[in-house]
Parts: sequence; C-alpha cells; structure tokens
Amino acid sequence: MACRISELVLDCRDPEALATFWCEVLDFVVLDREGDGSVEIGARDGFGGTQPTIILSPSENPEKAKPRLHIDVSATDRDQDAELERLLALGARKVDVGQTGQESWDVLADPEGNEFCLLRARLSPV
Repeated sequence: MACRISELVLDCRDPEALATFWCEVLDFVVLDREGDGSVEIGARDGFGGTQPTIILSPSENPEKAKPRLHIDVSATDRDQDAELERLLALGARKVDVGQTGQESWDVLADPEGNEFCLLRARLSPV
C-alpha cells in the first residue's frame, strides 16, 4: 500500500474569499478555521473522506519563487515512523523549513526538491 493525498495547502492573501470561491467551484464546505486565519475546506464527508481537503493559509506576499502549493500525505497502512522510513528509502529527504521539533508532521522533499509533509494521521486507502 502507498500514501494518498490528504490535504493541499495554498498560501493566499485572502483565505476567506478564496474559500468562498473554491467551495463554490468544488461543492466543498468550510470544515475549520484556525486562529492564524487559515481556512480548511473539503467535501461534506470531511477530513479523511473521499477527497483531499484544501487549507487556505494567509500570507501577505505569497512567494512567487517557489510553488504556492504543497502536498500533505498520510500513511494508509502503517504508522508515521514506518512510512517516513519508506519514503526516505524511495528518495525523499528531510527538509528544515524552521520547524520547532514539536510538530506532529515531517517536512520532506521529493527527489527534485518539491516540499511535502507526512502527517501523523493514518487514512483508509480508499
């Protein structure tokens, strides 16, 4: 078994306005709002359901030099540590983006340097 996409994260200037747009486009609903202004949207069956959720994360100046989108994945058949080892063996590498060490996720890069996160939650493979 492999991973599946669980969340997509998009830096943006106005999370609420973008949430309204994407909810209409995808027939999603607002699932959560965080204290930092982030808005999570997704299918009506929620996080871990049939589709990835999208987290719209506030940024005054979304960077143009790197992609404004990164993928979060969750293991479907093993714990986070085992999945981390599997991903590293496949060619992923750990990346330091200023983590404190208290996060419940691992920040990695694929062989071409595209950043993504391995989350703790394990999801159904479907």
